[in-house]
Amino acid sequence: MNDFEELLTVCRQHLAARDIEALADPLACVAGKVGGYHRGGGLFAQVEELPEADRRRLLDLLTARHLAGEDNQPFLDGLFKLVVRLARGLGDDALTATRAAHFDRYAALHSVAIFDGLADLVEDERAAGRPVPAGVVAVVRRTALTAYTPGRMAGLAAVLTEPALDVGEAWSDTALADAAELGPPWSALLRHAATATAARPTAGWNAQGSALLDRLGADTARTRITGWLALVGRPRTLPYRGRGYAQVAQDDLYDPYNANALRGLAWLLALLPPHPDTARALGRLVETSLRKVPGTGPRNPKVANAAVLALSRIEDEAALAELARLAARVTFKGTLKQLDTALGARAAALGMSREEVEELAVPAYGLTEVGRLPHEHGELAVTGGKAVLTWRTPAGKAVKSPPAALKREQPELITELKAAAKDIDKMLRAQTERLDRQFLARRTWPYAAWRARYLDHPLLGTLARRLLWTVDGRACGWARGALRTLTDEELGTVAEDAAVELWHPVGREPAEVAGWRDWLERHAVTQPFKQAHREVYPLTDAERATGTYSNRFAGHVLRQYPFHALAAVRGWRDPLRLAVDDDFPPATRELPRWGLRAEYWVEGVEEDVSESGAFVWLTTDQVRFYRAGAAENVAHAHVGRYGPVRGQEPAEPVPLAEVPPLVLSEVLRDVDLFVGVASVGNDPEWQDGGPEGRFRTYWQSYGFGELSQTALARRDLLARLVPRLAIAERCSVEGRFLHVRGDRHTYKIHLGSGNILRTPDGRYLCIVPKAAPGTPAVGYLPFEGDRTLAIVLSKAMMLARDTEITDPAVLSQL
Repeated sequence: MNDFEELLTVCRQHLAARDIEALADPLACVAGKVGGYHRGGGLFAQVEELPEADRRRLLDLLTARHLAGEDNQPFLDGLFKLVVRLARGLGDDALTATRAAHFDRYAALHSVAIFDGLADLVEDERAAGRPVPAGVVAVVRRTALTAYTPGRMAGLAAVLTEPALDVGEAWSDTALADAAELGPPWSALLRHAATATAARPTAGWNAQGSALLDRLGADTARTRITGWLALVGRPRTLPYRGRGYAQVAQDDLYDPYNANALRGLAWLLALLPPHPDTARALGRLVETSLRKVPGTGPRNPKVANAAVLALSRIEDEAALAELARLAARVTFKGTLKQLDTALGARAAALGMSREEVEELAVPAYGLTEVGRLPHEHGELAVTGGKAVLTWRTPAGKAVKSPPAALKREQPELITELKAAAKDIDKMLRAQTERLDRQFLARRTWPYAAWRARYLDHPLLGTLARRLLWTVDGRACGWARGALRTLTDEELGTVAEDAAVELWHPVGREPAEVAGWRDWLERHAVTQPFKQAHREVYPLTDAERATGTYSNRFAGHVLRQYPFHALAAVRGWRDPLRLAVDDDFPPATRELPRWGLRAEYWVEGVEEDVSESGAFVWLTTDQVRFYRAGAAENVAHAHVGRYGPVRGQEPAEPVPLAEVPPLVLSEVLRDVDLFVGVASVGNDPEWQDGGPEGRFRTYWQSYGFGELSQTALARRDLLARLVPRLAIAERCSVEGRFLHVRGDRHTYKIHLGSGNILRTPDGRYLCIVPKAAPGTPAVGYLPFEGDRTLAIVLSKAMMLARDTEITDPAVLSQL
């Protein structure tokens, strides 16, 4: 006799003796095991035939002893089925509290296994005429959408039509509350939105959506929908308990049923008359939906694609601007492809190139001159690459916030100006990245078009006037209201069709490059990215010797996730490397304008794999170039030796001497950036060499070793900056370090990694920088965007005043 049969025997003995107290515990075990696939024979039928008083007593014992504190869902399912049967005929309220508590446990799950007892419980509730709790409806819907074989859950999800959305997300809770307040047409709108399960809406779906929107009114519908979308991505109002059947952390992902509704709401917005708020809301939805969730990837690319589709169907300037901005910022391949398609279609319709459409799509955001929108209550101005709102009273006094009279009389103006400032900041970031990639795009412009689209454009002019250009073969920059040469002479009259392109230091004489750096400083021009101070990577003797590959950035240990993210931003195709039995191509950048493809060979570090199965670290190898269209190389995840795809002939690499100097320099600059950002060598907490100290030698050599080209450029800049610092008398640039004299000790900050050594004993000092350190106030800087420079300067400011340090973690090392 097995344990289960013994339990059945014990239960029957207590049942025959009418010993209800003794029956409760073994009966609960039997019921729990029934929930776990066992059969109870005729025991339950006998229990249900007990007199009403005995059933009430047994019901009280079971709920008090077992349903109150248990957290084993399968056990609870079987037991709950039993108490539901015992409660029949005892009044509808006999299990009200117990039922609510049990369903609350279910509502905290993401989904359940298909063999779970939830389907039986839901069917019992419906048969009894009781409403199924909203949280339980959500579990049923999520299970039906995510289970490999949903079974009965799919049928249940089809009949559970209320509520219109799943509860538990900030936006859906708000939408349901609004619909309950505003009336049935709003609930109908939400239900229709939730039917958006295809890749794009049908004509019938659009017709039904338009009819619903007509009943609500365009302005009212837009305001409500964009308000809901503004809440998307906020923390769940009902966090999940445990992992559930999906086996992954789900709190940061969209509820899959609600995700369909988000797609539908995006499509519905496209049916309304164009409005800036619509484009703004859809653009934000794209970015929020593509935000990475650790171990999973983008939150929901399908929702992002739906928002892109909606933007592509709105024919106004604001929507086109959002498409152009997103195309410069998005790195997820599927959504980027859809953005490219949308912009390509718009370009074809206008008879323009894709590049021209992107340029013409940049709006002025109300700016009436380059970088400025004066108004009677203050000014909106672009200062230092950021939109700044200033206010003044009717008497002309500057104030920090909008005047009270303006808040009272024109609140919509304040809202509009603040929204414009946020939009400007987003667009400036996107356009800065786009312009920084134009060197390899070989983009040229006719002078007249360039002036209209860049130099004199109210927004892009704030970037273009801080860059250097070659106009009709003459290098120039903007200063004192005109284009000026290196000698400060005005450029004068230029033919409208004269060619314009971005100036690049490759191939320039060192004296010219140094001259432009002085020119920028003389005119106090801070460039939006490195141009005059851009690192240049000429071919070395070692690379001439290897011929077809560069080992300049081989032998590094990189954190895979930062490398993967940065590669995407810089236009490289880099698959996330998983510890699986599969082949992966190297990190690749296509260079169609040059007929080339660049490859950076990397492989995973076998011993360290994340929970999602991806390698935590990578080791680096060669940089190579191939002709466009040549057979790709791949390497097995666990081997790392690159070669052609099986069955294909290997492609011949292009000799480095045949790669155009600008291409070689820009590609190697990207790779230097990857190493500089993602190397474990610049992680101050890795002084022990990471797991088991395997990389101690590498960390030491990178963290305090020879400077890269980027670090050398940083050293040259610091040599000019240090004399202007408030702590200048305590600082000096020597070799690879910025030396800082404090009152406690003297310190050496490595100019490549930002790591610190305390002198004279050479003891390592660990100071972990903030995630996004701001550059200390040091006066003029010639360019923006060097995070390591900001770290070095911040550490220098701190260490020069080391007696004022209060951080316990730092003090303990001093």
